[in-house]
Amino acid sequence: MATVTEAEVSRAIKEYILEEFLPGENPEELTEDTPLVTSGVLDSVATLKVSMFLQKKFGIKLAAHETDVEFMNTIGSMTKLVCDKLK
Repeated sequence: MATVTEAEVSRAIKEYILEEFLPGENPEELTEDTPLVTSGVLDSVATLKVSMFLQKKFGIKLAAHETDVEFMNTIGSMTKLVCDKLK
């Protein structure tokens, strides 16, 4: 896969979450630090869908523990996870 920037990773994740789970919401309100799992935006099924998207989109493999709230609660934490995997 071609090198992607952190900003590109973040933008792709944000676009996916807005399209799949927050249609019609103001994109400005979804920030890098918006809690997604702990606020109920993403439930366990949605978290699984996001992890599958990340793996397919960025060609990475996630371990089971990497789908926990620690890694999946914010766009920022997901971006870090993906970028760390791409290094």
